Amino acid sequence: MPDKTSVLDGGLATDLEAAGFKLEGDPLWSARILYTHPQAIKEVHHRFLQSGADIITTATYQASIEGFVKYQGLSLEQAKTIMMSAVQIAKDAIQDFLPFCQKSGRMKPLVAGSVGPYGAFLHDGSEFTGAYEEQISQEEFKNWHRQQIQCLVSAGVDLLAMETIPSQKEAEALVDLLKEFPDTRAWLSYSCKDEQCISHGERFADAVKVASRSKQLIAIGLNCCSPASVSPLLASAVKPPDLVWIVYPNSGEEWDVDSGWKSEKRPHSIADLSLEWEKQGAGLIGGCCRITPLDIAELRQRIHQRHS
Repeated sequence: MPDKTSVLDGGLATDLEAAGFKLEGDPLWSARILYTHPQAIKEVHHRFLQSGADIITTATYQASIEGFVKYQGLSLEQAKTIMMSAVQIAKDAIQDFLPFCQKSGRMKPLVAGSVGPYGAFLHDGSEFTGAYEEQISQEEFKNWHRQQIQCLVSAGVDLLAMETIPSQKEAEALVDLLKEFPDTRAWLSYSCKDEQCISHGERFADAVKVASRSKQLIAIGLNCCSPASVSPLLASAVKPPDLVWIVYPNSGEEWDVDSGWKSEKRPHSIADLSLEWEKQGAGLIGGCCRITPLDIAELRQRIHQRHS
């Protein structure tokens, strides 16, 4: 990873919805578009690359082998093929973008394979509560995540994005599972419910200590929380040695399980807040739900101005 701050992409599903796709209420969410309209996924990647993303994330957050079989009617092998195609789509977008990188002196962007929490498959909002944690053992978590990670690694991701993880228990299982892929690097980011705790209720300060179990993590932090919560959360914890914080919050708008996002004026700008996050040790900054290519362009410009 470069020494300077790297820019992540934003809300892939948000940009797909802006392009006219209806994802809300779909148990596969943006992952279904991998099967039905793969070119649209590539176009979203391209827009975020144009906006300044150094790392783009595959459309596999809510993807699972079981989900593709159950909700798309695919065979096991077809499901694996679709999962792996997400990596190739992202790679193709980067390949098309390389001439611009060469002209502008930008680094070749990386592909992060998105590994969402078990709760994303449940499609009941529990990735933001971790309510399922008590019913699932660490071995069951590992068994659930293994197939997806195998597909992403086999397809050649540059690193894994283990993201929106609501509980320390699931995070510990993922970190242990990562050891089965010793040549793979990853980041780990939690979903958080307030300025002190991750979604399941553990203190963020305690949850980040899971990083001590792995030499394969490059960053640890949080995503899909309000931008206003980021600085207090980082301040509450000690950054693990040799790692950077990763932060990619949502827009700060409110989500309702029944009615979706409440579209009101955004209370915060991730570009405005990124200076404070950098001062706290953030080396990977981007956005999650409701963060658009325009937001990422503003963020990159702000970071570039500070580092030029």
